[in-house]
This record gives sequence, C-alpha cells and structure tokens, in this order.
Amino acid sequence: METGRPYVTRDSLATDLRKLGVGAGQRILLHASLRSLGWVDGGTATVVGALRDVLGPAGTLVVPAMTPGNSDTSRLYRERARDMTWWQRRRYRRRMPPFDAATTPGTGTGLIAEQVRTSEGAVRSAHPQSSFAAIGALSEHFMHGHAPDCHLGERSPLARLYDADAQILLLGVGYANCTAFHLAEYRYTAHPPRRRYACAVLRNGRRKWWHYRDVVLDDSDFAAIGEALAATNNVSTGTVGAADAALIPLRTAVDFAAAWLGAHRARDSQE
Repeated sequence: METGRPYVTRDSLATDLRKLGVGAGQRILLHASLRSLGWVDGGTATVVGALRDVLGPAGTLVVPAMTPGNSDTSRLYRERARDMTWWQRRRYRRRMPPFDAATTPGTGTGLIAEQVRTSEGAVRSAHPQSSFAAIGALSEHFMHGHAPDCHLGERSPLARLYDADAQILLLGVGYANCTAFHLAEYRYTAHPPRRRYACAVLRNGRRKWWHYRDVVLDDSDFAAIGEALAATNNVSTGTVGAADAALIPLRTAVDFAAAWLGAHRARDSQE
C-alpha cells in the first residue's frame, strides 16, 4: 500500500456514494480516476461493484468508450503524426486497426470505464469513434441506435440519457472530462459548425474507411463551463474515497452548457 493513500473498500465506497446522492434506480454517466479514490481493495472491479450495489437492479451505469486510434482526423492522430514524414503517416494510417465494438478497447477513458466495458452483460453503442458502454437495466435502450454519423448529438446515447433524467458522476476528474457538454454543442445554435471526420471500420468482415460530416467537437472551454456550473446550486459535491466528487443532473448540465456556449462561442465568433 502506498503511504498517504487511504484504504477503501466496496462497502466504504458505497457509503460515500450514497452520501453524495447516488441512489437506487438512477441512470449514471460516470467519469472517474481510479488512482484518485485511494488504495482500492480489489481495484476497478471493486469500484464498479460498489456503484452497482448502490444503483441496484433498476439502475444503469454508462461510461464513455471512445476510440480515436482508428481515425486520421482525431486529436490523437494529430499528436502522434506531428513529427512523421509523409511516408510514415501513410504507413501509420494503413496500419490503423478498424473499430470492432466487441474487442476495441477505449482510449483515454480510464481503467474504471474499461472495467464497465468488459463486464459481463455490458452493451456498447456502435459509433466507431465515440461509443459508450453500459451495464444495468436500461443498457440496451441507451446504447441502441447510435448513428455512425453522429458522435455525441441527438442520435447518440447522450440524448437518451438527457431524456431519462440521468445524473453525471465525476470521481476525481474535472469538468474538462464532462462528455455531456458535447451534447450542448449540437444545441447552442441552430446551425453549429461542422467538419469532416474519417475512421477505419469493419464492413462485412473487411477493413474500410468511413467518411462523414458532423458537428465540430471542442472541449477547450469545458473547464470554464464547469466552473460556472459549479457556482450554481445544481451540483452536489463531496468525497468518495479520497476523490473529490460531483453529482450533476445531466439535463441541467447540458442546458446550462448550451446557454453558456450560446453566449460565449457565438460572441467569440463575431469578434
């Protein structure tokens, strides 16, 4: 055990989650850092187990399962290819693995999210770059119908979570990680800016490239949105294990972000 990191268990995590406001039957969109919780006896399985204990059989736990590694239009690709030659980029692009919903791991979503994705009975949405994974009563409902040309908008699990009065749970991570704010990017104006996307996918067992257009996704101001949201009375805060935690109604967060973006991004585009 590392010195200075508190020892936490499934029962102690469940107790802390209930104090924060997580309860039976809720629909939770989770963003979490395992390390922030302390020394967790049993690791990621313990965290997911505690959440399932609190949510009960009627609850649903959802996590992002993003896969930017199969795209040449993603931020991850730009970072990796920055210093490559043209030939190196061409070879790298040819070797990108296609998205397979059953096997492709999430990238940058954390160990706890991967525990959910690989849990028995987990359901994953079909988007080849911006998928989600879920376990619990409404998993199929939330994951069904994620359109391949809609990252995080009206035909994604985020819209269904919004309609279901879900809650966002942040454990040891900041608002810059709050995926739900992306739904507001589809809603803050009647005509949000759009761009081209591309990624490698499997079609009838063969690797192909899928090209489509969708809304521009930009999380650079999400921390500022979160800071403004946290100043309202709509966020429940506390400590889960050793982690700072926040529980926010997803509908409130999206509506707030849409208004904030309408005031700030629209203004910035006119300056």
